[in-house]
Amino acid sequence: MDADTRHDFSVFVANRSAGLFRFAMGLTGHPQQAEDLLQSALAKAYRHWGRVRNGNPEAYLRQAMCREQIDWFRRPSFGRELASERLPERRVADGTAGVDLRLALREALRRLSPRHRAVLVLRYLEDLPDEEIAELVGCRPATVRSLAARGLERLRILCPELAPELMEERR
Repeated sequence: MDADTRHDFSVFVANRSAGLFRFAMGLTGHPQQAEDLLQSALAKAYRHWGRVRNGNPEAYLRQAMCREQIDWFRRPSFGRELASERLPERRVADGTAGVDLRLALREALRRLSPRHRAVLVLRYLEDLPDEEIAELVGCRPATVRSLAARGLERLRILCPELAPELMEERR
């Protein structure tokens, strides 16, 4: 790779890494896993940057992260953390209801399948249209709508404390 191409890649990463990390956090729900996911996708993009930069590099990276997250989920569960029925501590109400709500939502998102999580993050966090989400996830727009509806329904079950206006289906 020549110096101009390396510089172009470095500039892109410097400008878009925060948004891409936020997207990775939405997919994984865990900062270290999000860093790993983003790093893996950036490594793939770097190898092919000559052709990736001429298209839509951000879409390429989002798609790579979606597919990588789904692949990680399918791998054998060596080293995966297991959920416990008993929490180590009780939460203390200290006026930070917003933080508690975000933590509950993050936990509920973590319990969704990777495809449902990816569709919800792309739709509601990244505000992408169904057609673009379908292209990134590798399905049809109708499947995106179905995955979003099922994912929201599962979130309503997993996280009942969410405000109803936050859970309304996008029209």
